[in-house]
Amino acid sequence: MRKDVATASNEDRENMFLTLAVEEAYKGVESGDGYPYGAVIVRNDEIVASCHNMVVRNTDPSAHAEITAIRQACRKLNQVELSECEIYASCEPCPMCFGAILFSKIKKVVYGASAEAAVAVGLESNIADALMDDNFYEKVNLEIKKAQGSIAVIAEQVFENTKDKFVLP
Repeated sequence: MRKDVATASNEDRENMFLTLAVEEAYKGVESGDGYPYGAVIVRNDEIVASCHNMVVRNTDPSAHAEITAIRQACRKLNQVELSECEIYASCEPCPMCFGAILFSKIKKVVYGASAEAAVAVGLESNIADALMDDNFYEKVNLEIKKAQGSIAVIAEQVFENTKDKFVLP
């Protein structure tokens, strides 16, 4: 366990990991790998995977940040179940990513920006539309938390700050 994490409050801890996810989102756009999404997977306060969207680089529409992080974490831990892990995503997971999170049995999701922040700059609206159904998250046994305060604002700013740097399909 990292010393700085061990002494942090739960909110500070979550904000620290979300900040890393937002940094990954910026890396993805700056490197030309994909769109402004990042994800960090943590087990026992140790980072197992830290990834960004790789859709463009891999020519793979499934290479979302959360999927890429799950793949990396599973390889690193040599297991397909991540039930001891948490995922921190810069933005609300889309239905595909949410499905992968469920199948990998991750125990907690914390995200920064709402799907609507991505839609506001022209990214896929079907993600937000799917999430509008109030029952979407209610049928699963998983803790899901939307970040509040300055980290949520920072996570949402990644879209506005990078919208001129990526080309929409």
